[in-house]
Amino acid sequence: MRHLMSPLDFTKEELDKIFDLAGDIERHPEKYAHACSGKILATCFYEPSTRTRLSFESAMTRLGGQVIGFSDAASSSASKGESVSDTIRIISCYADICAMRHPKEGAPMVAAEKSTIPVINAGDGGHQHPTQTLTDLLTIRSLKGRLNDFTIGLCGDLKFGRTVHSLINALVRYSGIRFLFISPEELKVPDYITDMLKERGIPYEEVIRLEDVMPRLDLLYMTRVQKERFFNEEDYVRLKDFYILNEEKMKLAKEDMLILHPLPRVNEISVEVDEDPRAAYFKQAQYGVYVRMALILTLLNIQPLPEGGTSC
Repeated sequence: MRHLMSPLDFTKEELDKIFDLAGDIERHPEKYAHACSGKILATCFYEPSTRTRLSFESAMTRLGGQVIGFSDAASSSASKGESVSDTIRIISCYADICAMRHPKEGAPMVAAEKSTIPVINAGDGGHQHPTQTLTDLLTIRSLKGRLNDFTIGLCGDLKFGRTVHSLINALVRYSGIRFLFISPEELKVPDYITDMLKERGIPYEEVIRLEDVMPRLDLLYMTRVQKERFFNEEDYVRLKDFYILNEEKMKLAKEDMLILHPLPRVNEISVEVDEDPRAAYFKQAQYGVYVRMALILTLLNIQPLPEGGTSC
């Protein structure tokens, strides 16, 4: 039995297989429509989510399985003081696989240690968001045709952004990646990440102005300033509109640059950019369903047969 706590839990070769499977699901959805018939996914979300939770539920439903769970801690026994360890022991009696989001870093790992079913980390505090990273990698591979030799700019909240931290850790395994970290001083990428890049000899720059680096980027990964991670309202208000990507800034970019965003968006990407063919964030959300379908099949060790049946 395997869990997914970090994108690094899978080798590059294993990720390639997951991405190949996701691609086949995209092209032949009918082949997988009953692959998880009789299986149950539990979505245990102790923190609000729209895209991630619904993406998991859509994935399992499209595979012919069923979904149970809760969408916030207040509607679970956590509100009565039940521990994550006890919750996952109970969930293991009801479901075949679990996707867990929690505001505390490491909580899904605690659950995995006590679980008798596969556990997927669906986001833990400002730490990791591995299924978003798998989504990001699949999007890049599908639209760029490769996962190496490009310059990526990560812009916005690089301090608390778990999607950013996960993506950086995943991309360092590929050759020819150059990072440009674009953030205000208060939201810089953590030292442990830049220290890791220095140790590996991977090139990176830290800048404040997005305009200064737009012409150099092959990919721009925008993030929102996360209100829920701030300790006071004043800091959030001061920084929330620090970056706004608009048509004027897009004129500086390469014709084939892609814009990614884990969503939700607040003000950091103007709606006028949505019509730009380089805006890939809604396609990215669709790829999230395919990659989660592939991940569920992989962790449950289900191999769909050509005629649409399954083998375990």
